[in-house]
Amino acid sequence: MGKKAKENKDERESFAAKRAKEKRRNTLIAIGVLVGVAAIVGYSAYNFVNLGGSGPGAPQGAGVLGDEHEHAAILVRIFGDKFDFSVPVYQIKSSWIHFEGQDGDTIHRHASGVTLGYLFDTLRISLTDKCFVFPDGREFCTNDEYSLKFYINHNQVPDIRNYVLQEDDRILVSYGNETPEQIEAQLIELDSQQLLK
Repeated sequence: MGKKAKENKDERESFAAKRAKEKRRNTLIAIGVLVGVAAIVGYSAYNFVNLGGSGPGAPQGAGVLGDEHEHAAILVRIFGDKFDFSVPVYQIKSSWIHFEGQDGDTIHRHASGVTLGYLFDTLRISLTDKCFVFPDGREFCTNDEYSLKFYINHNQVPDIRNYVLQEDDRILVSYGNETPEQIEAQLIELDSQQLLK
């Protein structure tokens, strides 16, 4: 074998060794990344299953996600106009309590202890005992001419933020200067709403 042939053979072997080393290094990096991703997914799944309501992003005071599944009807009327929760922007904003199935009349609660205040927070609707504020900033607050009123199962209540809905509850939020007859008509409308279960 000549000197030049031997040099070419050494170069080929050296090149092949470098390629094999690079391939091994890239394989080890890929395995490391996959192991890291698997660890993150595993940790997240563990927290989701075992921590339930106490996990990150859970409502304060909530039980374990899935420990209850309750449904209630809601009707929100602002100056007589029905607020539409069936549009996509208000659908399933939280696993704990939400609207779903393009239905804006039924609230689904999936854990004990989750309040209506948390539902409205997830929808970016500010709700107090005096004001209903849309995500775009429009405010409807009790004043000398108009009032914000809350009813649960035909009973007027001062506030609903801390209320934990029960199965088949009927919740009315009404803003305006309605007469008792108009409120009664809204309550009858609310009673006629079908719950999506």
